[in-house]
Amino acid sequence: MKTEFSLAQLADPKFSRSNDILRNCVHCGFCTATCPTYTELGDERDSPRGRIYMIQQMLESGEPAPSSTVTHIDRCLSCLSCMTTCPSGVHYMHLVDHARQYIEETHTRPLFDRMLRGVLGVILPRPNLFRLALVGALLARPLKLLTTGRIRAMLEMAPSRLEPPSALDGIPVHPAETSRKKRVALMTGCAQKVLAPDINDATVRFLTRHGVEVVIPKQAGCCGALPLHMGKEGGALDLARENVLAWSSELEGEGLDAIIINTSGCGTTVKDYGHLFEEDDVLSEKAKAVAGLACDITEFAVTLDLQKRAELPSLKVAYHSACSLQHGQKIKQEPKSLLSAMDFNVTDIPESHICCGSAGTYNLLQPELSGKLKNRKVKNIASTNPDIVAAGNIGCMAQIASGMDLPVVHTVQLLDWATGGPKPDQLS
Repeated sequence: MKTEFSLAQLADPKFSRSNDILRNCVHCGFCTATCPTYTELGDERDSPRGRIYMIQQMLESGEPAPSSTVTHIDRCLSCLSCMTTCPSGVHYMHLVDHARQYIEETHTRPLFDRMLRGVLGVILPRPNLFRLALVGALLARPLKLLTTGRIRAMLEMAPSRLEPPSALDGIPVHPAETSRKKRVALMTGCAQKVLAPDINDATVRFLTRHGVEVVIPKQAGCCGALPLHMGKEGGALDLARENVLAWSSELEGEGLDAIIINTSGCGTTVKDYGHLFEEDDVLSEKAKAVAGLACDITEFAVTLDLQKRAELPSLKVAYHSACSLQHGQKIKQEPKSLLSAMDFNVTDIPESHICCGSAGTYNLLQPELSGKLKNRKVKNIASTNPDIVAAGNIGCMAQIASGMDLPVVHTVQLLDWATGGPKPDQLS
């Protein structure tokens, strides 16, 4: 498509990158067929093609972002299904991230919206604060019928009980149970270690059982995806910088074979650290090295010689392919192949390319549309009549579990169980 950015705008690396992305778009409309919001709403402005046109107008104008444009950009899930569909290679992820940063810098949101986004940006990346917030949500949950909108959505998404912190927290090195074959760093993340600490525990058990030493640098934490997708680039870079420095220290010390990530939303962002820091003369090379080592746990697991050790009941597993895994990281077959190799009966879910509506903070900021997508996903899962649901992203797991009674577990919990670990609590 034709663009008309000024020379002054093109001197800015972000505008120059967005200009290149926009010029790749031919407005063919293939993306509309797989876009969840367009599928639900039928509004061209809520399709990738429509948003791309509005982003072009917004950025070229140099004016504050119009409220109408903000509405439709906010409705984007960043599921990246459009990138899987696009025949022209439009890098929509980088374009919409730039758009959100521009909105954050130029648009004044209503007071409640600013406050909510500010609170989420502070609390969610910090496990101790997040745990404290969930305690408050549990106490307030009986009052949820007196609330509406986003407040009610937050109370409904709060778990019915809080898991105790993991006994593995604070342990920097987990030696391989057999002779050490590989050495990896594990990203323990932020929200996941509070909502479902056993996912990290299962990952450590699974890896050490197969001859992998696992290190967990104390300085590493949130990947930065949550603030990044709210347009808060500065906060996102601060968090990402801590990770780059922590993992680089391990890489320069005893070395690392991989950086293991078991939350696919985080994995998509960490694998993009090279782009996030490309203008940083100090960290760019380290960030590229870190991004190159980042692996989803299933991506790494296929390189191990797995041995099934447990006699498991015959279970039909509906595998939910998280958008950040199938579209963001292009990992589609590995999780299903691993589960099938452990004798789980894996079934695909209809419309597997359509987002469940979780999308980081989306289910809190856009509860109505998120609810529609959740109901659609739950209906498709139920149509396969499974015993359990498996997924590779904590956000998806919480979203789906809030809409159905079936156990929802992480893929690595099933792999850990099959190779000698404990039965996941959700299956008790």
